[in-house]
Amino acid sequence: MKAMRAAGRVFALGAAALATGFAFSPIHAAEPPVPPMPVVQGRIAPKIVVVANFEPGKDMGDEPGEFQLWAEREHLDEEIVVRGVLHPLRRNAGGVYGIVWGDAGTMVSGVGEQLSALLLDPRFDFSRTYWLFTGISGGDPNLAPVGSAAWARWVVQGDTLREFDDREVAKDWPYGLFAIGADRPNALPADPKSFAGYTDTGKLSMVQPLNQGLARWAYARTKDIAIPDTPALRKQRALWKGYPNAQRPPFVLMGETLGSVRYWHGPGRLKWAEDWVKLWTGGRGVFAMSNMESQSMAGAMNVAAKAGLVDLDRVMVLRTASNQTMPPPGHSAVESVGDEGPGQRVAYEANYRVGAPVVHEIVDHWDLYRDHIPSAPEQ
Repeated sequence: MKAMRAAGRVFALGAAALATGFAFSPIHAAEPPVPPMPVVQGRIAPKIVVVANFEPGKDMGDEPGEFQLWAEREHLDEEIVVRGVLHPLRRNAGGVYGIVWGDAGTMVSGVGEQLSALLLDPRFDFSRTYWLFTGISGGDPNLAPVGSAAWARWVVQGDTLREFDDREVAKDWPYGLFAIGADRPNALPADPKSFAGYTDTGKLSMVQPLNQGLARWAYARTKDIAIPDTPALRKQRALWKGYPNAQRPPFVLMGETLGSVRYWHGPGRLKWAEDWVKLWTGGRGVFAMSNMESQSMAGAMNVAAKAGLVDLDRVMVLRTASNQTMPPPGHSAVESVGDEGPGQRVAYEANYRVGAPVVHEIVDHWDLYRDHIPSAPEQ
């Protein structure tokens, strides 16, 4: 009963905190292995859970979203209905689980609450489960081209801040977004006790550090994976004169994810994003991918970890660029906002192609990774 009361408090906290027609040839997807599901003290203990954000149609058999390639190629054929979650949890016989939160209209509102509902389901033991949070994003053209995949070391929250109209700020301010408790942009709160400054353990509050050794390990295993390129992407990249990284073919890199429910776009907000990520990571992180839900899921996982439900050291975040966060030279932000046409399908494919080898390695060598989290040293 004490554990159930604690779980209830955690849920309450989590809920509050919280194109083309071309086709790719899929990489080899592992056939469903024979071994039975691992069970801990009568509960289901997933080896790894792949988390996607939206699927515009069915999980299988129609036009893909963020989840369909995982569901089809990993043979996630068995469904488990979870109360409080809009889509069923799916799994295969080898211990790979996958879930998607909803369609594009529901993925932003309620993702943290749905994740909390899954984590609190008493049928599961997630204490040794690895997590791969995936999804498409807006990329930074200073860092990488559309179609690229970035393993994150930090998840940065971009919602809790002060905002002035950029036309009304001091002349020497680059933009009107700044931390609560700070007196100017690109500065930390002056008071370390500020709720938007530091946590009760002394850590910066707008950022969730991930296991960097695990992120480096995942990157090392996937950095040479070829991401499919297309004529449409090559034509789009040619517009990025003066941005050499944006003109490269898609590749795998390491870079941070910035989550905000605001769909921002343009060079002014890109400058803010680059500064904001650097500010809250102590200058060690680099902005790579924007999205609208990773901050909510990081918050839910943080609360669950404090209750002993999950191990944050087993969390990985992989985001892929379906578009850039600013227009190419000579084009307006209004013209380019939401332009995910040629990049969206490539980003779906990159999520699977880069993420799947890491998933397979963990599942296929569970006897090694069950009790020993893989890590790679800093170079």
